[in-house]
This record gives sequence, C-alpha cells and structure tokens, in this order.
Amino acid sequence: MSLEDELQYRVEDGIAWITLNRPDAGNAFTQDIRNRMIDLCNEASVALDVRAVVIGAAGDRHFCTGADLRSRAQPAPPPEGVPERVAGDAARLIRIGIQRMIGAILDCEKPVLCALNGTAAGGGAQIVLACDLIVAAEHARIIQVFVRRGLIPDGGGTYLLPRQIGLQKAKELVFFGDDLTAPEAERLGLVNKVVPGKELDATVAEWARRLAAGPTTAIGFAKRLLNRSLDVDRTTLFEEEAMLVEMVAATEDSTEGVASFIERRPPEFKGW
Repeated sequence: MSLEDELQYRVEDGIAWITLNRPDAGNAFTQDIRNRMIDLCNEASVALDVRAVVIGAAGDRHFCTGADLRSRAQPAPPPEGVPERVAGDAARLIRIGIQRMIGAILDCEKPVLCALNGTAAGGGAQIVLACDLIVAAEHARIIQVFVRRGLIPDGGGTYLLPRQIGLQKAKELVFFGDDLTAPEAERLGLVNKVVPGKELDATVAEWARRLAAGPTTAIGFAKRLLNRSLDVDRTTLFEEEAMLVEMVAATEDSTEGVASFIERRPPEFKGW
C-alpha cells in the first residue's frame, strides 16, 4: 500500500480525520507514517479549515501497536573501523522520531481527539496519552508493554503517565506492563468516555463536531495553558494566562460570544 493508504487523511466539516490503516500489522507505524503524522499535526495548527483533529485506526482489534520494527530503514554502510554502535545514535533516533511525533500531537493548536478502537501498546499507547480527549471502545486496552521486552518506555510515557494518573499508578503500569482496560482507564481519568464498540464512531463524530463548532483559538490557547500548568509555577502560569486571555478577547469569536449572550441566541463561531 502507498503511504496515503497506510495513513489516511481527509478534512470534512472542519474536522481533520487521521486514520492508521495497517490492520494486518496491528496498525504499527513505519518511519514514513510517523513523519507524515508529524506533518499533518503541524499543518492542522495553521489550517483555517481545520478546527478539530481525530486520530483513529482501521479495524476493531488494534489502535496502534507501536513502531513496526520490520520496516526500519537500513543505514548507509559506516566508514571502515567504525564500531557497530556509536554512543548517542539511538538517543538521536528517539528524539527525532517518536518523541517528535508525540510532541507534534501535544503541541497541535487544534484539539486532538483519539478514537481508541482497540489495543494501544508501546508507542501506540503514547499516541493515546498525547491526545487531548479519548473516547474508547469498551474492549480497548492500553499497555505499557516495554517491560515485557526488558525496555523502558519511550515516546514520553514516563512524562505523560504520572501527570495523568498519578505517580504510584504510573509505576505500577510501567513496572508490570499489565493491560489497562478501557473501563479501568476511564475510572483513573485517563480515558474520557467508554462506549460499546459499535457506538465508537458515532460518539467520536459527535464530540468532533462539537469541537469543530467551538471557538478554535480559545480552545487552542486553553489547551496550551492546561498543558503548561503541569510544568511551571503559579506565578508563571498566571502571567501567561493574563496575556492569553487578553489575546483571545480580541478575536472575532470572542466578540461573537459576547454578542450572542446579549442577544440570547446560540453563538456562531468561525474559528478565529
């Protein structure tokens, strides 16, 4: 299949739909898919016709099982005398690879909704954690599978998990690598909503339409402040909040929001 088939993309009614389409490979991502995902998230930030993003996957078994190790590109032959492993090479690949993809989702200026249709493991689990909202099918699983392979999480798992479910529970999931069921993930606050599998698409579409009809700039800046709140002190966040509130108050959507309140009618936001 072509890259366009393996990572499908379309924009409809203000919603950008990004769909992993490799069900026979557990929807694992290749290097090309990863790079395309980064580009699409970055493009969504500046595209005025995109007001919400949905990341989903084909089938009902796997959301994403992480990187497809079989698809790794073969490096060019090294010069004579160079050892098989050079310090820093693997770390560089992680920085410019999965960490960059997770960062692109986190930093996307539009709200990103995850349609969790099945098992998310390894790097696929980190994609889920990076999304702003998560609707999960009741049979879905999230697995920090790394310990089963004698590894530690990459893709920001040790950064995101403690901030979302607390340090102790994060340690449990990372140390044991157990399956986290969708209902348990919802109880922990990691997943926003769990629905029967047959209702997933309709529920995700409903949430996406609500996001796409909202004041896009306001939601984007609120996302930025919420993400920042976990990393900075109160004084810093309060200062940034004051500046962003002033910026958002100057948008056309803010003017429309006030006018609709005064006129007692539903607002009609444009996204800017």
